[in-house]
Amino acid sequence: MITSPDNNKLKTIRKLQRKSWRAKLGLFCAEGEDLADAAAAAGWRSEFVLRAGEDVEPELLAEVSALGSGTRVVGVYAQRWGRPEGALLVYLHGVEDPGNVGTVIRSAHALCDATVVLGPGCADPFSPKAVRASMGSLFARPPAPARLEQLSGRVVALDAAGERALDTADLTPPLVLCLGAERDGLPAELAAEAVRIPVIADSLNVAMAATIALHDCARRMAAHA
Repeated sequence: MITSPDNNKLKTIRKLQRKSWRAKLGLFCAEGEDLADAAAAAGWRSEFVLRAGEDVEPELLAEVSALGSGTRVVGVYAQRWGRPEGALLVYLHGVEDPGNVGTVIRSAHALCDATVVLGPGCADPFSPKAVRASMGSLFARPPAPARLEQLSGRVVALDAAGERALDTADLTPPLVLCLGAERDGLPAELAAEAVRIPVIADSLNVAMAATIALHDCARRMAAHA
């Protein structure tokens, strides 16, 4: 039982709250029993797992937790990246919010079993917020780093300023669905040919927009199966 805050495993968890240390060590944390279970189900071996009351004093684990309410389980894993391949890819450009990145990874996996490709300027998918938002999909479908020109498939860009509605786009595979950050959007060459999701308000959160588009992709792919 760990009883000292100076324990090396606790020190490692503290370090992994920072991006620079995650990059240096090639590790990340997953907090909570549900994420530890998802990692095991996907075949990921941990560097170590600490369970409150079993491996470590509960208050010590709470002190190193990235969650405001603390946690009962923290697992540390080696970072693992996916490959940018498949019938459907979701390409993110400049999406800086880690919660949005994690949510898109979750939606892409849940709706289309698709890989998310992270282009320039995207948030770290192994940050605590992104890992939590992915709800285990990070383990089942790790994201892939790549540039758009490296991907294969017909490109469909989604942007609030698009002239045509999403339902006019050809969403049959092979397909690369592109989304950008809410403030800056997509590069000009993509935005010029973008489609939009018709809404009453100004726009949708990028993760919500991705989820709606992925649901449409899944429906159309099923209809043509």
